[in-house]
Amino acid sequence: MSLKFKDLLGLEHLDKNDLQTILDSVKIFKGLFKKSNKTSTLRGKTVVTLFYEPSTRTRTSFEIAAKRLSADVVNIAVSGSSIIKGESLIDTGKTLEAMGADYIVIRHMLAGTPDMLARNLNISIINAGDGFHEHPTQGLLDLYTIYERKKRIEGLRVLLIGDILHSRVARSNIWALTKMGAEVLVLGPSTLIPASIEDLGVKVYHNLDEAIKKVDVLNILRVQFERQQENLFPSIREYISLYQLTKERLAMAKSGVLIMHPGPMNRGIEVTSEVVDAPNAAISEQIVNGVAVRMAVFCLLEHVV
Repeated sequence: MSLKFKDLLGLEHLDKNDLQTILDSVKIFKGLFKKSNKTSTLRGKTVVTLFYEPSTRTRTSFEIAAKRLSADVVNIAVSGSSIIKGESLIDTGKTLEAMGADYIVIRHMLAGTPDMLARNLNISIINAGDGFHEHPTQGLLDLYTIYERKKRIEGLRVLLIGDILHSRVARSNIWALTKMGAEVLVLGPSTLIPASIEDLGVKVYHNLDEAIKKVDVLNILRVQFERQQENLFPSIREYISLYQLTKERLAMAKSGVLIMHPGPMNRGIEVTSEVVDAPNAAISEQIVNGVAVRMAVFCLLEHVV
């Protein structure tokens, strides 16, 4: 199995067959990962992680995935590189390519940056999050988590709760889920819902107590305080009152509703600890699936490197 492109820049331009190919591959790599098995698939290949924004789980997940495939991994600290001397991103990329890098995994605060790099380099570029645009591997691991737990995607109702406006995770989830036949609902303060979001084929709700009764999956998004340039809701206390997922609200949901959160969590704001630790929460499993997804992506792109 393989994909027909050298880069993973987003899920918007992937079709249903591409997504299913990835899902089928993830199952294989998750089995290898859980058995602590290494493969020689990427032996002799070099993966460079280039993160212009802070990251713990995504960067570490990519590194572990690459090492499980026997790749060499180089982590570049932007603060200690020539970037702070004024070197352009493209020049940095070309330097890494000349040094023998086969993949660059990049996170950047500006949307479209991975695409620009991909158009100027011959090696594979993987988007680890660009601005408010997309976070494709997070979207894939969320998709796989639902697929694994619910045994299907088509016909499910999935509710994304919280800061939709600033969430690249929400956009990747929407693209993936709708292409696979799910119905996607988004919910949050009106100031955190993009005005044109319904153009992506989703339904907008503002009342959590009403929406929670209708869905099969609850995907709770972090309130991204660091991205907000102004106060977009009156207070944290009001946000908690209207949008926090609590044990009491969970009791109104369907039996077996799946609970997810891409992390990192603001416990006590978006969600209570009781909900995080509930039997139908898959938050820890999402982390495991993240490594398997990234192993699959490396291998599915590898044939063109």
